[in-house]
Amino acid sequence: MQKIGIIYGMESSFPGALVDRINSRSIAGITAEHVEVGGVKMAEPCGYRVIIDRISHDIPFYRAYLKNCVLTGTIVINNPFWWGADDKFFNYALASKLGVAVPKTVVLPHKQHPPGTTAASMRNLIYPLNWDEIFAYIGFPAFLKPYSGGGWKSVYKVHSPEELFKAYDETGDLCMTLQTGVDFNDYFRCYVVGQKKVHIMRYDPRRPHEERYVKNGPPIEEKMLKRVEKDCLTLCRALGYDLNTVEFAVQDGVPYAIDFLNPAPDADYFSVGPQNFAWIVNAVADLAIEKAQSDENPAKELRWAAFLNGYTALVINP
Repeated sequence: MQKIGIIYGMESSFPGALVDRINSRSIAGITAEHVEVGGVKMAEPCGYRVIIDRISHDIPFYRAYLKNCVLTGTIVINNPFWWGADDKFFNYALASKLGVAVPKTVVLPHKQHPPGTTAASMRNLIYPLNWDEIFAYIGFPAFLKPYSGGGWKSVYKVHSPEELFKAYDETGDLCMTLQTGVDFNDYFRCYVVGQKKVHIMRYDPRRPHEERYVKNGPPIEEKMLKRVEKDCLTLCRALGYDLNTVEFAVQDGVPYAIDFLNPAPDADYFSVGPQNFAWIVNAVADLAIEKAQSDENPAKELRWAAFLNGYTALVINP
């Protein structure tokens, strides 16, 4: 019997629906369940062929458990080793190398010393920063946001150096990026599953959270659909993510990828709506079953380096 598990936190609608959907398929040799874990013995198999991870980014114990699972033959969606090493600033740099449009971005030092450090820990840091050079590169308006994070937490839109410095003072010991603002007239949030399936949703981050997924929006031009789908696959294949959301802000006909580090994306029924919810449950169920039936090695080599070494044709022509 090949077992599929899902490990999660506060969310309620998606995990149960996914387990029920997989089991409703009645596929011989495949069963799905909610993961239960206690003390974890090193290098011992966990009993799952596949685990869908929805929470380990917040719980170090779960992250340690899932790494041990990968070591002993479990396929974890998404791979906890790469997810733990990734950050949004690196992703922007990678996207620029792959030919995906991204806004200009600068990573900034912590405004306050990280815990356990002092001024002596910052001996290699230029002080004061050359802010004129940074402002000339980024321009205004701009977004100040964590170099790795999510949920629109600690995100500031700033229109001048004065607003930037005021916001920067509030960021404490967070590592932040400053990014050119995109004056978008259209915005998409895209589910990407299995590095093959893309579901493009109109989205408006300016609305209240429960209203951001736009219902009954105008049709998207075919050229834009193809460009967005191609860029989604380029990014997720290079990063090795089997489950992700990619967000695009469209300005002057150009879709700028502004957020694509979402390996546990929002999949709540009451947030994404019934049609999007049905799509993501079915797509992840298909993926989990496919992985469970495969002979995939969960410790396979991560791939972004190969893409930078000349293999982008694998993505550009999916």
